[in-house]
Amino acid sequence: MHPFHHAQTTPDKPAYIMADTGEAVTYRQLDDRSNQVAQMLRAHGLKAGDHMAIILENHPRFFELCWGAQRAGIIYTAVSTRLTAGEAAYIVQDCGAKMLVISHALAELAGALASTTPGAGTRLMLDGCIPGYQPYESTLATYPALRIADETAGGDMLFSSGTTGRPKGVFAPPESPLIDASNSLIEVCKNIYGINAQTIYLSPAPLYHAAPLRFNMVAMRLGATCVVMPHFDPQEFLRLVAKHRITHTQLVPTMFVRMLKLQPAERAVHDVSSLKFAIHAAAPCPIPIKAQMIAWWGPVIWEYYAGTEGNGMTLVHSADWLTHQGTVGKAVVGKLKICSDLDQGQGEEVPTGKEGTIHFADGKVFEYHNDPEKTAGSRNARGWTTLGDIGYVDAEGFLYLTDRKAHMIISGGVNIYPQEAENLLVTHPKVMDVAVFGVPNEELGEEVKTVVQPRDMQDAGAALEAELIAFCRTHLSHLKCPRSIDFEAELPRHPTGKLYKRLLRDRYWVGHASKLI
Repeated sequence: MHPFHHAQTTPDKPAYIMADTGEAVTYRQLDDRSNQVAQMLRAHGLKAGDHMAIILENHPRFFELCWGAQRAGIIYTAVSTRLTAGEAAYIVQDCGAKMLVISHALAELAGALASTTPGAGTRLMLDGCIPGYQPYESTLATYPALRIADETAGGDMLFSSGTTGRPKGVFAPPESPLIDASNSLIEVCKNIYGINAQTIYLSPAPLYHAAPLRFNMVAMRLGATCVVMPHFDPQEFLRLVAKHRITHTQLVPTMFVRMLKLQPAERAVHDVSSLKFAIHAAAPCPIPIKAQMIAWWGPVIWEYYAGTEGNGMTLVHSADWLTHQGTVGKAVVGKLKICSDLDQGQGEEVPTGKEGTIHFADGKVFEYHNDPEKTAGSRNARGWTTLGDIGYVDAEGFLYLTDRKAHMIISGGVNIYPQEAENLLVTHPKVMDVAVFGVPNEELGEEVKTVVQPRDMQDAGAALEAELIAFCRTHLSHLKCPRSIDFEAELPRHPTGKLYKRLLRDRYWVGHASKLI
């Protein structure tokens, strides 16, 4: 279960195809290039357990870097291309990257990082070069396509925005030092989703996200061919399904919404009958949207609930979902435990059907990089771990999500923690107090909303709203910034200083049966 096996048995088979250009990379090419990457890492002083950072769009050389790191025992961090220079620099520094790889398409960002990431002793750039970087292609070409003598399994450490305002790296050590060993995600993909050498997997999302990166790599472990889109477009997605006879894909609910908004004639022209598994996750899917997708594509829709942490996983297929609408399934990795907040420390379970904090027992061990406090807060005295979501389990063992304990916003499948925007906006001279939270959005699920208490209520209005949104966007990724701002004379705070954010948030969710969309 590794590309090097398929390089020997099916060397000329495409491991992946870039959907926009048609460029195909065979298993032989992937194996050779990943060996060269491993050789290069060792030559530049990186040993097993060291870190590297990759900042790339959906690029045809993305996977050779990941597989080269994986077979050299390197912990690799894929960084979002949509971050500001300051946000990206923080992640590169915090993960301890000794090597940074970026593309010329991100030259402006790369230029800023050259002076703000001193720990990255080696900086490489694809498709061109700027001062402070070495050309990736010519550098890699100097190394042999031979396996390094000390191969050992590495893995990803991906960053998720933290409740304290700074992103936190999530790291789960490989379950075996063997580079071709199995793990829980591989077993799920192989035994439940049926991914194998006949699979053609369509990937429409950014590879720096956990699910697209990991599912593509699992598909390659199992000998499949992946088709990678540069970005999602509903008509192009449907065209590619028909063109490549796609058997498997993974989406987020926003993608469902955008496809359903196409005219019926635009949808009908594309043959989607090859689809066997259309997997979705990352955000709650509105019941009517999912029902329409099942009616259109048939019972091929599968949903899972999991996190970057990999501490547990639930699954549900179309038939079970139709009889348990709204569920995210039964546990297939770890054991579900719903605990009372009052008994969080001891891990006391609540009765079946009652809401509580969702935990997994006997799941994968993980930690938050450089944050022992957050790591400790993610588990109780029994060692059960939680992502901070609220839900309940019915008598048949199906899990239902009802709320998020943390104030995380999921917009278009992207996790956004509001603390970063709050910490920034409160520094604006015209702001006295601020609250950021998620409100309903028909297409994205949620959007970022801000309520501000201005220093002078006479300033409240469209001009200040525009000024604060622009201020936020100069410092943070636009995804993290409010789409709109409302103003209040005073925010609801307890005398101790605690903000009752739910009192504000609940106003915007009136008429919704759940606090999740």
